[in-house]
Amino acid sequence: MTKITRRTFAALAAATIVSTVSFSTAFADDVTLNIGYQPIVEPSRVPQADGTYEKVTGAKINWQKFDGGADVIAAIASGSLDIGYVGSSPLAAAASRQLPIETIALVGLISEAEALAVRDIAKPEDLAGKKIATPFVSTAHYSLLTALKHWNIDPKSVEILNLRPPEIAAAWQRGDIDGAYVWDPVLAELKKSGTVLATSADVASWGGPTFDAWIVSKTFAEAHPDVVAAFVKVTGDATAAYRAKPESWDAKSPEAEKIARLTGAKQEEVPALLKGYIFPTLEEQAGADLLGGGTVKAVAETSAFLKEQGKIPAILDDYKPYVSTRWVEEAAKLSF
Repeated sequence: MTKITRRTFAALAAATIVSTVSFSTAFADDVTLNIGYQPIVEPSRVPQADGTYEKVTGAKINWQKFDGGADVIAAIASGSLDIGYVGSSPLAAAASRQLPIETIALVGLISEAEALAVRDIAKPEDLAGKKIATPFVSTAHYSLLTALKHWNIDPKSVEILNLRPPEIAAAWQRGDIDGAYVWDPVLAELKKSGTVLATSADVASWGGPTFDAWIVSKTFAEAHPDVVAAFVKVTGDATAAYRAKPESWDAKSPEAEKIARLTGAKQEEVPALLKGYIFPTLEEQAGADLLGGGTVKAVAETSAFLKEQGKIPAILDDYKPYVSTRWVEEAAKLSF
């Protein structure tokens, strides 16, 4: 399977961004940027909350919240979004359908931030005949199917329901489902009254690593490359700030407050939820294990699995056109 593993990320040392190119926001004064984000607990929620993206790009930004990557992909396909936040599974599905998009930055490798939470189910074999919810074509959906395959459980023996995170939370409270493979902060709520059968860290060790990423419409990227590079720079700086002093992002920190405000997570839970991911710096992302090669391989292997499961009609011979190191390399050179 791919080299994008928890060990790969953990072994990478934090890097300091070297600024070599001056930057100005003047170029973007007349640009409107439509961004689709998901309420995921991760560092870039901070510059989103405090307006740093707008200040640096100089663009007018319309932020739109989505509950799943499949909806983000649909919005980009329709032309209503320029940049979107997606997981590796919807990214693979979109690339396989040759949607004109490009991966511009990785957010992080998904670890304990996504998991299969259940109640009154003691072991994987007990999943047969149970109602398990997950957002279809999401990283959670991919991880659920990978876990079932690892356990030699026929997916058809499980009643798998297509529900978005808010719908999962409501269904769990009503007792309508027996479990769900979902991400934080909804996962954190399910864990309070349920147990975890497997996390995405487990699934990665079984050969199915997942990650979150920012993608861009190629049309927008070609028209406004400076805006895209600036967006990636702000995102990378947020990651670098967290990586440099994660202990300062405690429950009482302004960072935790901003993240909680945009995600619906409880502020006191933010520090623990951040540990559910492994966040790479811009320099690390440009390496061969990530955007420089490993990510392409991961997307290709995810696509092959989705094809095997009947979730996409065909796979491509080459996924390189959908992943690029250009943006993280250019962003690392920016200074502002």
